[in-house]
This record gives sequence, C-alpha cells and structure tokens, in this order.
Amino acid sequence: MLNISTQDLRYTAIQFLEQSPPQRLQILRQLGIARYEFLTKMRLNEANIICIMRFFKYPSQLKFPNLIGADLSGLILDGLNFIRANLSGANLQGSSLINADLLFANFTKADLRNADLQGTTLNETIWLETLVDKCQLGVGTGLTHLQRQELQLRGARFNS
Repeated sequence: MLNISTQDLRYTAIQFLEQSPPQRLQILRQLGIARYEFLTKMRLNEANIICIMRFFKYPSQLKFPNLIGADLSGLILDGLNFIRANLSGANLQGSSLINADLLFANFTKADLRNADLQGTTLNETIWLETLVDKCQLGVGTGLTHLQRQELQLRGARFNS
C-alpha cells in the first residue's frame, strides 16, 4: 500500500469504515494489524477516515498508534494498550478506558469529558488543554501529584 494515492487511500478507508466489525477485523488481520481491534468499533466520519488513512498508509510502521483527531467517543476500549499513543485532539467523550495502558500517551487538546479511566495506567502522560470535566480517574494511576491537582481543578473526579 506504500504507493497508493491519497484519493485511493481515502476510498479504501471509507470502504473499511462501511464494513461490519467482523469484516473490519478480517481486513486488519490481512494487513497484520489486528492488534488494533478498536478500529473495528470506529464510526464513519471525517475524523476517522483521516485516522484510518494513516493506519493503512504504512501498516508495518504502527508501533505507536497515531490517533490525532480521531473520534473514539462513546466506545468501550477497556484494557486497551495505547502506549505512546498520540491522542492529541481526539474525541474520547463518554468512552470507557477502564484498566487500559496509556503510558506516555499525549492527550493535548483531547476531549475526555465523562470518560471512565478507572484503573488505567497513566505514567508520563501529557494533559495540555485536555477537557476532563466529569472524567473518572482512579487512585494510583501514575499521575504526578501536580497533574492530579490540575486535573481535579478542571473537573476530573478521582475515586478513592
């Protein structure tokens, strides 16, 4: 897929997002990226077309998920491994990421309002301008004391 044109890549991404979750998983298996099973849950919209295009352009270079601007709102992504994921500007509003591994994740300008991150590992994460009102976080999540205070001031809730 390296020499595919942008227009063809866009068409392929749209075709992928029009498939059922099992059909999408089969495509991911063929590309050798079935570990990104969460792609089977994404909605068909412009943000996700662009995201899928990035995944399909270089499937062999996906060590760290590039989810800039992706729409993952309302999805159940519990237990996911998003180590070093770039979630800048991503919409995770109302999503469940319980017990996920998000070490070194970048949440710059992401929307995590009403998201559930209880039990999630958040060491070395970036929270610049992240919307966190009513975002549920747990104790011992890997956040620094300063990050915890700042997130609470912005409306995040910490369960004890």
